[in-house]
Amino acid sequence: MENAKIYIEGMESQTEVQLIQQKINALPGISNLNIDESTQQLSLSYDPSTINLQDIIRSISETGMKAQVIRSKSKLSTWWREKQQLALIACGLTTLTTFLLGLTKIPQNYTFIGYIIAVLVGVYYPAKKAIIALMNLTATIHLLMLIGSVGALVLGMWSEAAILIFVYSLGDVLESYAVDKARGAIRSLMNLAPKQALVRKDGKEFMQAVEDINIGDLVIVKPGERIPVDGTVQTGSSFVDQSAVTGESFPITKSIGDVVFAGSINQKSFLEVKVDKPASETMLSKIIYSVEEAQAKKISFQRFSDKFSNTYTPAMFVLGILVAVIPPALFGADWMTFILRGLVVFVVSCSCGLALSVPVAVVAAMANGARKGVVFKGGAYFEAAKKVKVIAFDKTGTLTIGRPEVTDVISFGNPSQQQLLMLSSSMECRSNHPLANAVVRKAKESKISAEASLEEFTDVTGKGVKAKIEGQPCVAGNPRFMEENGISIQEHQDEIARLEDQGKTVILVGRNGKLLGILAIADALRPGAKETLSVIRKQGIRTVMLTGDNERCAKAIAAQAGVDEYYAQLLPEDKVRVIKELKEKYGSVAMVGDGVNDAPAMAASNVGIAMGAAGTDVAIEAGDIVLMSDDLSKINYVRELSAKTVNNIKQNIAVSLINIAFMVAAALLGYLGLVSGLLLNEISALVVIGNALRLLTTKNKFDLQKKAVT
Repeated sequence: MENAKIYIEGMESQTEVQLIQQKINALPGISNLNIDESTQQLSLSYDPSTINLQDIIRSISETGMKAQVIRSKSKLSTWWREKQQLALIACGLTTLTTFLLGLTKIPQNYTFIGYIIAVLVGVYYPAKKAIIALMNLTATIHLLMLIGSVGALVLGMWSEAAILIFVYSLGDVLESYAVDKARGAIRSLMNLAPKQALVRKDGKEFMQAVEDINIGDLVIVKPGERIPVDGTVQTGSSFVDQSAVTGESFPITKSIGDVVFAGSINQKSFLEVKVDKPASETMLSKIIYSVEEAQAKKISFQRFSDKFSNTYTPAMFVLGILVAVIPPALFGADWMTFILRGLVVFVVSCSCGLALSVPVAVVAAMANGARKGVVFKGGAYFEAAKKVKVIAFDKTGTLTIGRPEVTDVISFGNPSQQQLLMLSSSMECRSNHPLANAVVRKAKESKISAEASLEEFTDVTGKGVKAKIEGQPCVAGNPRFMEENGISIQEHQDEIARLEDQGKTVILVGRNGKLLGILAIADALRPGAKETLSVIRKQGIRTVMLTGDNERCAKAIAAQAGVDEYYAQLLPEDKVRVIKELKEKYGSVAMVGDGVNDAPAMAASNVGIAMGAAGTDVAIEAGDIVLMSDDLSKINYVRELSAKTVNNIKQNIAVSLINIAFMVAAALLGYLGLVSGLLLNEISALVVIGNALRLLTTKNKFDLQKKAVT
């Protein structure tokens, strides 16, 4: 099987999506069909021995829409479709001119000609869609509208037919504009990274297209310029505004060895950056790709809207015919009157507002989140986040900073603190454990170098290290490891207990069977963690901490953070078990983790939230919702945006359904005409669109970083 992604020009509503689905599903050798209405793209897998891409493109073209395979960069459409705009303007001007001429009481034949010209000019695009739908035996709102317009002409209602075509076309264009505005908010991220960069190679500096820059190349970024690549700072130090990528509210200091991201802004001084990733794999590219792909995961309201439309449109088609035929045929009513009522039913039942209720709101909310450093992997997760009753947090790297630091160096007897650090760092420098790295960093900060000769080094996973230093057996590790190596710790149990009660992890250091001292290591609580959890609890959400640390350390961190409950000494499979138990006890559960070690627990939860995606490439894959910075306050923003999005969708659907019920009833009773019915329909759609687009402006009132700066 081979994979392909195809851009489809003209796929702008659920109607076109259904037509594409019918066509593609009828082809042999197709699987994994995925249609994204928001970006007008479809992705699929196909068997090249059964079908080729040309056949797929040909099949799509039969619907009247244009398709092209996306090779590297897709041609992105805009709402400003020139030919349709010209047709709309011509139709409107002709209708208005004819109406004004009619007021001068010119012969009726002239006004007839004017209205016919207006209809012929304006009807092309809606008629094209209606005919395609008819050829595919699908009842759509375009077909209903075309029948209404033709019916008006047959009944001699020329001005009504022209106004009908103009208003409908105007509504169609405005709806396209609204959807594209939401799309554009996401696509604007694509313009953040520069197209060219200043590259230094072989002692020369020259401009080069970002796509042609290779991993390992050196890029020069001047003050005020956007950084064009993901890379590591080699020379210079500056403030970098990376809010577009991570959503962080204020500039971050970047110096030699620090990672920078494409799309962020260098604010202060020159930076020389070594390229770590090609342009197609930058963090910004992953955000955009993730948001685009997310549209495939529909919210339940979207599924309701789709099912309702599939039943509703054919039902209205049948109702319109029955209204036009039954009263005159069976009860002797006036044919002209009820044919007109049937046409009005066709017109008012074209509910564009219902079709747009969900997708515009979801795309607008996703765009808002992406601009603030929060990526939703699908519309379904807005709903899931709103329903959450419990939020479980991993400790290390989530509630805490995730970078252990040595806080206490306690020496027993002769060795000084410097000697104790030298001895322990000499052994720990051979280990990759985070605690070992903390010891080595502390030694370097204290300007102590591990120069002692090392022999017979052994790293015992989960316990510690041991070696011979200058011929003497030395050990560094946890209390159990000391006892296994014959080193007594009984005299210092109180000191060990005191440190562990403070949430610190102890590393004991011994030599020649004697305990020399203790190194205490702690992972500090993340800034804003306590305030964020406080807000969550006030909203009635239960908070839980999951950790593999010992009971004493877990209890201390849990008390500092203020969680409702905690679980200690958990293996990855234990975290999954706890998540399942929480789901059974409380209902919907969210799991917040680093996106790697906590992936099993995140998968077991109702919604997984990945922390710190800017620091790990796989976090976007692991989480349903991804926080691109380490700002815990964004969890409250996620919940607020999710609640607003779901409520917005409910409002849109309610307005659309109430409007449909009112207009259909009024049409059946004869209180609505063709033009008045259409105007009410379009007004309803514009109300829905305007309401949905409000989600583009939702602010993060929980931004603790911004408040701190202020």
